[in-house]
Amino acid sequence: MGSAERRKKIAEAVRGTGGASVAELAELTGASEMTIRRDLEVLAGQGVLERYRGGARSLLLRGEEPPFALRAEDGLEAKRRIAAAAAALVSDGESVVIDSGTTCLEVAHALRHRRLTVMPLSLHAANALTGAPGLRLILPGGEPRPGELALTGPLTEASLASLRFDTAIIGCCGLTAADGLTAYDPADAAVKRAAIASSRRVMAVTDSAKLSRTALAVVAPATAFHTLVTDTDAPEEETAALADLGITVRRV
Repeated sequence: MGSAERRKKIAEAVRGTGGASVAELAELTGASEMTIRRDLEVLAGQGVLERYRGGARSLLLRGEEPPFALRAEDGLEAKRRIAAAAAALVSDGESVVIDSGTTCLEVAHALRHRRLTVMPLSLHAANALTGAPGLRLILPGGEPRPGELALTGPLTEASLASLRFDTAIIGCCGLTAADGLTAYDPADAAVKRAAIASSRRVMAVTDSAKLSRTALAVVAPATAFHTLVTDTDAPEEETAALADLGITVRRV
């Protein structure tokens, strides 16, 4: 088990029970107690949990999104496949708005050497695109959320409302045919709605786990999307339901 997978398992275990001992986590993962203690230090630094003598307790509520740093390590290979497939659907010369989130950050990397006009909605993606040759970078206003560095608030929404994009590439906290696109944070949901409203074509990019999940804040119905790019583990029933709504589903 790699370190990223082990830390994810630890975070899920502590979150599910509220807390766990070092010995319990060592037995769960098959790692040494010394390794578990190092992992707990890393997860504590990311705000996932709080250490106590001999164990840790969760700092995340069940309805909260795990921190960006933890998610960025999870399923990276699949995210890069999704990003490459999404980038291939964008033509040179287009104007593109890229949402926040770990999968959208990989899309930003995939588009870095393209001839495009791009507005990123997070400082992570803005940093990835800064200095890219041939790419025109437009930065919105707004307040970056700690850790996530997603730009939110009235300035971000006003920046989006003043422009019209060929394509919006939107990340998902949850996406189902029944509940549509949902987000954990209401301010993030408002920015996603503004990006969708300002774009001629809307593409969702997400790993398969999000297709069976509904988060707190409603963003838009599934019919707001023209295309969904996800991985090959996406549930057949849900992708079929989304396809029945007229969404082109690409599994990579």
